[in-house]
Amino acid sequence: MTTIQHNPGTLDLGPLHAALRGEVIAPDSAKYDEARTVYNAMIDKRPALIVRCTDVADVQAALKFATEHELRIAIRGGGHNGGGLGSVDGGLVIDLGPMNGVRVDPQARTVRVEGGATWGQVDHATHPFGLAVPSGIISTTGVGGLTLGGGLGHLSRKYGLTIDNLLEADVVLASGEVVTVSAEQNPDLFWAIRGGGGNFGVVTSFLFRGQPVSTIVGGPTLWTLEQAPEVMRWYREFIVNAPEDLNGFFAFMTVPPAPPFPEALHLQKMCGVVWCYTGPQDRAEEVFAPIREFGPPALYGVQAMPYPALQSAFDGLYPPGHQWYWRADFVKELSDEAIAEHVRHAQTLPTMQCTMHLYPINGAAGRPGQDETAWSYRDATWGEVIVGVDPDPANAQMVRDWCVNYWEAVHPYSMGGAYVNMMMDEGQERVQAAYRGNYERLSRIKAKYDPHNMFSVNQNIKVAEGQVT
Repeated sequence: MTTIQHNPGTLDLGPLHAALRGEVIAPDSAKYDEARTVYNAMIDKRPALIVRCTDVADVQAALKFATEHELRIAIRGGGHNGGGLGSVDGGLVIDLGPMNGVRVDPQARTVRVEGGATWGQVDHATHPFGLAVPSGIISTTGVGGLTLGGGLGHLSRKYGLTIDNLLEADVVLASGEVVTVSAEQNPDLFWAIRGGGGNFGVVTSFLFRGQPVSTIVGGPTLWTLEQAPEVMRWYREFIVNAPEDLNGFFAFMTVPPAPPFPEALHLQKMCGVVWCYTGPQDRAEEVFAPIREFGPPALYGVQAMPYPALQSAFDGLYPPGHQWYWRADFVKELSDEAIAEHVRHAQTLPTMQCTMHLYPINGAAGRPGQDETAWSYRDATWGEVIVGVDPDPANAQMVRDWCVNYWEAVHPYSMGGAYVNMMMDEGQERVQAAYRGNYERLSRIKAKYDPHNMFSVNQNIKVAEGQVT
């Protein structure tokens, strides 16, 4: 698709206004700077137009207008893409934020979620029914972006990725046609959106299977940084053999100087694991006994709590408007040599919010075959992400450099590709590595549903030459 950078003043917005129930925000609007601001303050893009959609018809109208005026399109869900791929310079942003409804069917145990919702909104709706949809670890994350990339988080070992709990979706295609995708309807597209990102259309509605999750036992255990090599060696064996009711992601962190952390630990660099146990409450003591005894930890913060409390526990530490830069990889084995590199870089965590996480993929998340969904790293043991974050723009380059240097040191110990939800704009080679053997099939499906690459502001899957007829 050929795109033209427009001066919005040259566009006749009358037909667009007439076709919408939602709002059109142009650069001359008093709302423009607020509307164009994204979660990651390192990203500062200036769209020609932002269309805040209230329904599917608005999405269709926005797509039609963008096509007619050769405007590049970005799709913005409800959350925070780290790479800023929910916006575009000089193009049109389809903002699904107003489309944030959630409907729970407790009898069928299904959850219908609109494309602009956040996981906090889903948790609010599902928790009273004793249900949850597997998602990530921060409740302000958008449902759309996280789902389309895969969905790795607290419930992955027990109930799989978010895409493993997706039953169907409604998609507005580049042509403007609306299709429902599921195992029975348009199965090729259903396969592709389960990990293929926003490459194939605008997903306006998701239907998920709700899982029985209410009160969990969870929270952090922390050890000193000096213990980190021993902790990582213990963790790499423990988590792959633990009951699937127990999830735990490893982290390096600087302890925030605030409750619930004891004052003696404030601002110390430490390592830890954040646990989530969804099994029978009367077995929790038995399951956590080896964790409580190992070390022992400097902080044992495990307790019973509502699942949404754990899901939102990091929201305050990572509010919108901070400088973000991250790099990621999938990891099969955590060797002693890799551990040494991890610990070396953890000793130089430059700010309080910089971190490294290892999210386990074994258990239910690892059971589907590599080609059952577009998400191809079912054989990985962890999804690794290195995150440089700070509120001060003056520190943006510093946290970026730390992140990149750390990633370059541990990347040789990885499987080569990364989780697309945790990538910046890193080029086509990295996108292809993220999908491995599934990339060619994704490219063919892209040619069928979006032959002119209208949906290109993403971790982009290219249409191979000769595939467009």
